Amino acid sequence: MSDAMQVGRADFDRVMVPNYAPIDMIPVRGEGSRLWDQQGHEYVDLAGGIAVNVLGHAHPALVEALTEQAGKLWHVSNVLTNEPALRLASKLVAATFADKVFFANSGAEANEAAFKLARRWAHETVGPDKHEIIACTNSFHGRTLFTVSVGGQPKYSQGFGPALGGISHVPFNDLAALEQQISARTCAVVIEPVQGEGGVIPAAPGYLQAVRELCDRHGALLIFDEVQSGMGRTGKLYAYMHSDVVPDILTSAKSLGGGFPIAAMLTTDAIAAHFAVGTHGSTYGGNPLGCAVAERVLDIVNSPQVLAGVDERHRLLVDGIMTLAAEYPVFSLVRGKGLLLGAVLADAWKGQARQIQEAAQREGLLVLQAGPDVMRIAPSLVISPADIAEAMQRLRRALARLVG
Repeated sequence: MSDAMQVGRADFDRVMVPNYAPIDMIPVRGEGSRLWDQQGHEYVDLAGGIAVNVLGHAHPALVEALTEQAGKLWHVSNVLTNEPALRLASKLVAATFADKVFFANSGAEANEAAFKLARRWAHETVGPDKHEIIACTNSFHGRTLFTVSVGGQPKYSQGFGPALGGISHVPFNDLAALEQQISARTCAVVIEPVQGEGGVIPAAPGYLQAVRELCDRHGALLIFDEVQSGMGRTGKLYAYMHSDVVPDILTSAKSLGGGFPIAAMLTTDAIAAHFAVGTHGSTYGGNPLGCAVAERVLDIVNSPQVLAGVDERHRLLVDGIMTLAAEYPVFSLVRGKGLLLGAVLADAWKGQARQIQEAAQREGLLVLQAGPDVMRIAPSLVISPADIAEAMQRLRRALARLVG
């Protein structure tokens, strides 16, 4: 076999559609919470593939699950079912409120299925007038035309023709605004229990319970988008488990596959019944490779020691960042839950999240943005305390360079 073709960052600009602006290095290997690029430079990874690499890079158990399944069965389409999909669905049902599972490939596809199901349910149980969806401003639900229309960030939907109708937005955590907007025409209210792209903002105490009550009063479904907050990221398997509030539909992706593309929509028997044969589908949904990996991820993440460890690592990161903030007044506070955290920039540093991200990269640390005013971190749930300490040292060097 010939040597692999040599490529570099410049090739991205040459051959790729310019909808991304990747940083100026290409990672080639990962192990745990460390990455190495083409030049052999090492990075501590607090980005986690944007809350995806829930067990870090190349976790031995996931490598084993993928390798074992790769020697058995890759793809059969949904004309047939397969054992990994049935095992994973059974475990998700056992671990959550849900009775039924639909598999897809991405968070956007899981949300697309959720929104379609909500409208189908309302159409068949009440009638076509009950079709309106209420979402939150600054929410993010994916990049399909339906999901950017539901998402409350116009920058993602502008320029793609008329947005889908029957969708409105209210401010997150503003119960009065929702109460004014919801009606008998509402088929669903869609909420991220922790807004991710919108700035890593958790739901206020009592907010989700009040939303649940409003949905019940108006006969609307409650959909929780847990694409980013799910799979142990907040210290519970799903963020809704921090409260007594149970959704009617929940979407999961990102960390579900630990890096392998897979997503799931979870719901109840009564609601699932409205997706009769032929109403919705996905060629790769329930793929044996993805389901085999996700089953192993679920087995590991949904364990007392891993979930308890999220709280420990949360404290280490928050304490570390706020200790640095006392020395270099770049951050004003850290918000979020578990290991979905946003370090909010102080007033003098507003709008400079990208500069902080780039400065951190130069010191061998990978972090994220959640808008221009928030540094977002979403590392592996099993990142070692030693790697957290090293990450804080590298962040200190980056801040010292920025502050001068």
